[in-house]
Amino acid sequence: MDKKIGIIASDEELKNRIIELFRNEVENGEIIIDILNSDIIDEQGQALENRGVKAIVARSGGYRHTVGTVSVPVIHLKVTTPDILQAITIAKKYNKDIVLVISDLDYFDYGAWKDLINANIILERFHTKNEIYGRVYKYLEKKDDVVIVGGGIPCSLARNWGMDNVFINASKESIYEAINYAKNMIENLYEQKYNNEVLKIILDGVHDAVIAVNYEGKIRLYNERAKELLKKDRQDVINKELLDVFPELDFIMDVLESKMDKNNEIRSLKNITITANTSIFRVDENIEGVLCSFQDISKLQSLEKKIRYELNKKGHVAKYIFEDVVAFDPIMKDVVEKAKRIGESDNTVMIYGESGTGKEIIAQSIHNISKRKKEAFVAINCAAISENLLESELFGYEEGAFTGAIKGGKPGLFELAHGGTIFLDEINSVSPNLQGKLLRVLEERETMRIGSDYVIPLDIRIVAATNEELKTMVEEGRFRRDLFYRLNILELHIPPLRERKKDIIPLFKHYLKELSNEIDLDKISKDVEEKLLNYQWPGNARELRNIVQRYVIFKEIDLDKREIIDNNIEDVHKTIDLKEINRYVEEKVIDMLSSQGMTKTEIAKMLGISRTALWKKIKSQ
Repeated sequence: MDKKIGIIASDEELKNRIIELFRNEVENGEIIIDILNSDIIDEQGQALENRGVKAIVARSGGYRHTVGTVSVPVIHLKVTTPDILQAITIAKKYNKDIVLVISDLDYFDYGAWKDLINANIILERFHTKNEIYGRVYKYLEKKDDVVIVGGGIPCSLARNWGMDNVFINASKESIYEAINYAKNMIENLYEQKYNNEVLKIILDGVHDAVIAVNYEGKIRLYNERAKELLKKDRQDVINKELLDVFPELDFIMDVLESKMDKNNEIRSLKNITITANTSIFRVDENIEGVLCSFQDISKLQSLEKKIRYELNKKGHVAKYIFEDVVAFDPIMKDVVEKAKRIGESDNTVMIYGESGTGKEIIAQSIHNISKRKKEAFVAINCAAISENLLESELFGYEEGAFTGAIKGGKPGLFELAHGGTIFLDEINSVSPNLQGKLLRVLEERETMRIGSDYVIPLDIRIVAATNEELKTMVEEGRFRRDLFYRLNILELHIPPLRERKKDIIPLFKHYLKELSNEIDLDKISKDVEEKLLNYQWPGNARELRNIVQRYVIFKEIDLDKREIIDNNIEDVHKTIDLKEINRYVEEKVIDMLSSQGMTKTEIAKMLGISRTALWKKIKSQ
């Protein structure tokens, strides 16, 4: 820290005394001493400031003519009563009348001392430099009868005119006191500047615009963010009346008048909408003004999106695209083409399909072809966790919302999916209670954390999936009808693997390539192919991948023989259409069981098929 001090000494004697007391500082350049020059007295302080001093010490006239001309502190090296008495003691040796010429800044109670002084003293006080000349000149004709006692300029004039004079020197104590005071002031000012700079950096670095207004309604603080939002420079607003500069900020003055803080206010300004917090500030219990911090709501939304994006980078991404879908069978090709058209829209999608058919791969592919592809893809299996845990995962919670809630709370998956897509797999397993809360999210496009009263707006696309027919569940009272119609805007049915036989061998080879680099993909035996094609694949593509993993290890196909179709009656197909016979028998059995009052779930269980398969058979009748 630079502590350089400048001193305007009244004469050489004072200069020498200062050098004697502070020799090291003078030699090191930490103290710069100039002799008072009456011709350039108005510029001497500025000259010292230009040389880098952080404070100036001066006596009487030097002090008076320096204050206000420089931006650094000016310390008065006061003429003290002991200093004056010492000079008078010296002047008494002349046995003449003593003319004491001192500034009106210098305190001296002559009345209290005249009896002790025992000398004839004429007191001449001056206010400006120009008055000194007249105060001394009027004794020129009596120069043989008087001695001039004063500072640098009075004594300099007296010497020039041949008059006896005594300079009022500063005591060592006065010099020490003034220079040490200057040092302390420089340190305090440096610390204050440091704190002010830190405060300025903090205020300019925060996302909030900040304005402070004093009790008179004048702007005293205005940070960089306020400048950006309100489009006015600091010099145009500081110390100006708030309502003259920003009449649209009248709500700040309302708080000052009412003396009541207001938080989270939504206000419309000229071109922006802000959220503002306005508070009274006090010093020693006295109201000194009001401070307002506010943000542009659109900037808040951008920041929120950025935070969510950073969170999304932790794993909420869709890695599959339609090129990853194995679709050689015409049925599956149609599904993929339909899914692509669905992806280009932004509507809610319901994907139907048995377990293992690749519903999430299709969902991710839909996301990656949509306009939301650069945003989050958040997936959750609703059947994999309990109802209470599912609710906290979907909606999040505030700190202390329940026992075990982590400190600071936790954002829900709906929040994390903001701007992107949320995939609700196995939505058919959601409880009726949670169905109602999901319905609100779909209807209002907003969510609320558990334990909070703050509503969070959402911009999301919902893709749901189920391995049951929701219409059947609605008819049976197990799924809300209103939620069903909110979800079932666009439908996509993924056929089971047994209905897309042309995909079985390509999928088998695809998994072989994925799981092993040692298998010769072109040499799958006819026997293996026949087993694969005749298998029913109750676990669909997921089961096929498991079979491939075992095949890589044991080099043999391990299938459940109960699920293998017997092809020994192939020749009969040429004369008898077994499919038609089976369909006829199935229809009769289903009608009979239904007439006995059995539910579709019970019928499907009795026939050993899924509700989806039963629904398709009924639909084809």
